[in-house]
Amino acid sequence: MTGRRHDSTRRTAWARAGLAGTAALAIGAATLIGGADTGAAEGRGHTGLERDTRALRDTGATAVVSATSDAAGRVQRARAGVTDLDDPQPLAYDSYYRVGSDAKTFTAAVVLQLVGEGRLSLGDTVERWLPGVVTGNGNDGSRVTVRDLLQHTSGITNYTDVLYADPEDLTPEAYLADRFRGLTPREQVALAMSRAPGWLPTPGQTRWAYSNTNYVLAGMIIEEATGNPWAQEIHERIIGPLGLRHTLTPGTSAYVPEPTATAYLQFPGHDELIDTTLMVDGGADGGVISTAEDMTAFHRALMDGTLLGPGELAELRRTVPAPGFSAVPGTRYGLGIAWRPARGCPDGLWFHGGTSFGTASEGAVTDDGRAAVAAGIYTLSFADQQAQEARNAAARRLTDRALCGAR
Repeated sequence: MTGRRHDSTRRTAWARAGLAGTAALAIGAATLIGGADTGAAEGRGHTGLERDTRALRDTGATAVVSATSDAAGRVQRARAGVTDLDDPQPLAYDSYYRVGSDAKTFTAAVVLQLVGEGRLSLGDTVERWLPGVVTGNGNDGSRVTVRDLLQHTSGITNYTDVLYADPEDLTPEAYLADRFRGLTPREQVALAMSRAPGWLPTPGQTRWAYSNTNYVLAGMIIEEATGNPWAQEIHERIIGPLGLRHTLTPGTSAYVPEPTATAYLQFPGHDELIDTTLMVDGGADGGVISTAEDMTAFHRALMDGTLLGPGELAELRRTVPAPGFSAVPGTRYGLGIAWRPARGCPDGLWFHGGTSFGTASEGAVTDDGRAAVAAGIYTLSFADQQAQEARNAAARRLTDRALCGAR
């Protein structure tokens, strides 16, 4: 691995979802995109969701699609912006987008189902399932449990921090050269193993740091426990049973199905928006494509007990402090999903969020799974932190108003 790492780092720096995987990342560019047909939610005229979707667009995103759904079957959808800057058409309400690290919640749900079936335990070590994989430079798979992986308490280095360690790799030219290439899960883990861990876990410790490597390993464990590819388990346990007809795992494909919108990225040191729609983006840490309506259905089924038994759902809800995961004080991380306080929702909201090159996924679900909201944003900026924070705030307003009536 060492002999080809310099080469492969540059060739694959764009290949994976969950680049920085938290809801606190940027979800728009610094330029204002206006004048688009926003449409009407479910044909009933302007709604609060449409207002907040337009407001998110007005912070600089080229396109935003959103949806809410509840246990009574009521659905609202909204859209704002254009499908492409060179061919500005209104985007479809059911537009596909990459959900980035929202895929981690799917992976955690599958692991918890396997726990419920007695096929593995949250206390199992990584070494038990993947002998010799987490080792070297002070890494020790016998000290890391499945729970540590799902809760980000493992201390294992984030492999994307190794991929993106050199800012010179974050260029439009590198993206164009690398967009059809990807690393295997074992190559991703090997990158993480080239660095010492932040710490070695001890029983009951709650030290926390976000690492995409945790979910790459979780996906590998799913495959060892079932004998099936991660994508097959996601489909047969979640996508198929819930009827998520617009959710898929792209694997090594670089394409997003139609209808969709162009994904735009503002690279560091650049003012212009670059089309980053095409990229290899598949894996247990970030490889899911979906729609806003399907994402609301998934999150409601997760939290209302449809997907998990009572014991497994209780484990998912066991949280630890997650400093830096969200701009909201008091945010805590469970197993593949986070909790934060929200004004107007006494029980708070559950959420994750994710980014891919040029797109972002945002959303939230009520504690009882009664209602959920999701949004796909087709513009991402690395160049303007102030603009990023504005996008984050607009996304939180959208989710909080949709679910909690907050103003």
